[in-house]
Formats: sequence, C-alpha cells, structure tokens
Amino acid sequence: MHTDDDHDHDHSELSDTQLRVRALETILTEKGYIDPAALDGIIEHYETKTGPHIGARAIARAWVDPQFKAALLADATKAIASLGTPVGDHLIAVENTPQRHNMVVCTLCSCYPWDVLGLPPVWYKSAPYRSRAVMDPRGVLADFGVTLPADAEIRVWDSTAETRFVVLPQRPAGSENLSEEQLAALVTRDCMIGMGLPRAPGEAP
Repeated sequence: MHTDDDHDHDHSELSDTQLRVRALETILTEKGYIDPAALDGIIEHYETKTGPHIGARAIARAWVDPQFKAALLADATKAIASLGTPVGDHLIAVENTPQRHNMVVCTLCSCYPWDVLGLPPVWYKSAPYRSRAVMDPRGVLADFGVTLPADAEIRVWDSTAETRFVVLPQRPAGSENLSEEQLAALVTRDCMIGMGLPRAPGEAP
C-alpha cells in the first residue's frame, strides 16, 4: 500500500484516519499478521472489479428502462444481480423525486454497499458526517454544495450490517438523447449516496 514516494511527503498532510490506518497496517505487517501484497490485491479488486461504475450502470439502466427501474425499487439486490454483478448485501434503492431527496449514512460505523459503490469515501466514515447527517441533513448537503428547494423533504436512511441503501437520483434535464453508456458517465458515487447530484450533460467528469 506504500510507494517510495510516500516517504518524500510530510506526514502532516495525512488525515487522522489515514494516520491511524497507516499505523495499524505497519504494526500488523511487522507482526506478520497481514501481507501487504494481499492488501494491495484487495484494494485493486474494489477499485477495478467493483466500484461506482457498477452502481452507475444500474442507475443509467433504470433511467432508460421502466421495467428495470421498477425491479430496482422492488428488490435492488436481485435487479443489480441481473446485470451480472452479484450483490452480497441486502440492498434497497430509494428514489429521489422533485419532492423528496434521500441521503445515506451509517450512524454506528460505516456500513456501505461496497459491491455497488466500491470503497467508501473518508468523509462517509467520519464522526461529524455520521452525526450531522441525521441532525442537520440540509446543512450537510449545503456543505457538499447541494442546495434543495425549501419545501423538498430530506429523508435519511441509516445503513446497517444487514441492510444497505443506494439512491436512485433524478435523471438530469437535457439527457434525453444520451445513450445508456453516456448516462452512466453522469452518475457519481456521491449522488448514489445522496450527497451530490448527477453531472449535467456535457459536464466533464
């Protein structure tokens, strides 16, 4: 997980979470409990074999295929598996509408649908996000640059080890003529957690 370049960096640039992970990794490696190569293999798997592109493909399909959308909202685990990606968790899809915006958090730890969204972002695991998301969801959204109409309801979903959530965002205006592949490129990880909105057509990734 390290590169030689890492040693040229000032460690003060690392976040508290990164420092804790690095210290734990070092101790476990020195004691022979873990193999750094195995860790690299796991990370590579989640960065290349699974990841937000899986969820984005499902969202894009739901935007163009009403039957798939219905299946996704009825049983997201089964629907996404039908695209060739087995999902290990019990996954529920919640739909954003003009009247309702959904957010996902894990208040107890960091439960997250890795099969569909890949590795969770650092902020998703942070205590400030986990606590504020339920107490001040509109304020947290504003911190992420998402401003919703005052009359829009914000619903917060608390992930657990047994049940996880993915947000079906609204299809961006002006995307009517885009292919499914082009639509998938508009879907971001953050918008599938409810902490962002899909890119507008023509907006660079």
